[in-house]
Amino acid sequence: MSLNIIVLAKQVPDTRNVGKDAMKEDGTINRAALPAIFNPEDLNALEQALRIKDANPGSTVTLLTMGLPRAAEIIREAIFRGADSGIVLTDRVLGGADTLATSYSLAQAVKKIGKYDIILGGRQAIDGDTAQVGPQIAEKLGIPQVTYAEKILALKDGHVTVKRRLESGVETVKAPLPCVVTVNGSAAECRPRNAMRVQKYKLAVTPSEKEKLSDELKARVDARPYLQLNEWGAATVNADPEQIGLPGSPTKVKNIVNVVFTAKESMRLGDNDEEIENLVKELLANHTIG
Repeated sequence: MSLNIIVLAKQVPDTRNVGKDAMKEDGTINRAALPAIFNPEDLNALEQALRIKDANPGSTVTLLTMGLPRAAEIIREAIFRGADSGIVLTDRVLGGADTLATSYSLAQAVKKIGKYDIILGGRQAIDGDTAQVGPQIAEKLGIPQVTYAEKILALKDGHVTVKRRLESGVETVKAPLPCVVTVNGSAAECRPRNAMRVQKYKLAVTPSEKEKLSDELKARVDARPYLQLNEWGAATVNADPEQIGLPGSPTKVKNIVNVVFTAKESMRLGDNDEEIENLVKELLANHTIG
């Protein structure tokens, strides 16, 4: 059984390694100070997609990402690991989108893709931690969803069986296809790059990237259709201008406070109750606790 699999992924700033220069004076992220990476849980989702592909010969994995044109980097990364193709949804009018506008734009792109059996994505992105986009896409497409997935156990007879990892334990659920599945970071890590695929696809580019290549490299890309990545705009997916970007985003950030923790002197306490009581009072007074 061959399947059409879509993986939703995002290129994010590496917020796991935040230093003193990570924030600008206006409270926004200094993206130049943070490397752009493949969102970690989206890599877990990619691995589940590749396992489905391995078990079902003839299946295809298409990576869909929304962001700046440079987000094509994670499409190449996915292809190096086993994906077949990818689409960058990029447009200035998509900028400033909250989860509602983002999910609408991606749902429109999925509709443009058309034929799909299952959509996988990470539970959440490390630059937002909302876990809202995947479920919202399922709602906009009008299809079932399974969240907190740790492993795809089976995919047959028009249904997917999923192991979910919850705070209270483990749950096994079955859902009809097509459906959206969001994957936890506790799922299997994504396989490494395949050296032969890196050599074959290292020149895979979007149209905007191709314009920056030499004439010789452009000719090589033109001669090899598998090196040509898709780049779509808002008009391509027939997006309503009022539902994308800032106009379609009811969430507004009113204020951002940059909190920097600095190391101070240590305090050594004995087994004296008075010393412990004084420490607790101090911590409460400076709002470290309470």
